[in-house]
Amino acid sequence: MRLNELSPAAGATHKAHRVGRGDGSGHGTYSGRGQKGQKARSGGGVRLGFEGGQLPLIKRLPRKRGFTNVFKTEFNVVNVNSLNVFPDGTEVTPEVMLKAGLIRSLSKPTKVLGYGDLEKRLTVQAACFSAAAQQKITAAQGTVRTA
Repeated sequence: MRLNELSPAAGATHKAHRVGRGDGSGHGTYSGRGQKGQKARSGGGVRLGFEGGQLPLIKRLPRKRGFTNVFKTEFNVVNVNSLNVFPDGTEVTPEVMLKAGLIRSLSKPTKVLGYGDLEKRLTVQAACFSAAAQQKITAAQGTVRTA
């Protein structure tokens, strides 16, 4: 098959409707433009978004400001107090946190924050830690490992 042999499927195309070719055609006289007025004239009509002089919708809406940082890193956030669900001496990795339901997926790096208190001695492995989280984990005789 060649490009010059291609044709649309049967019934996919319709014959063009020729308007303004006499009153007997059904589309004569005004040719589907109604009667007099701006929209009946050649080149007539209003620009896109024009609302007859009323303040247009695009000007009624608040302006979008600022920007989105495309290099921002999104983290799975886990607080220190939620690590108390693990028994003493556990090595807590993102995979273990996922099984425990503390994070949703492993697609984002995990960050441990320092909200709450830790009562267990744990070895915690994550992408990064806040200063307060590191302090609280080491204060509970735990170990911090950056993955």
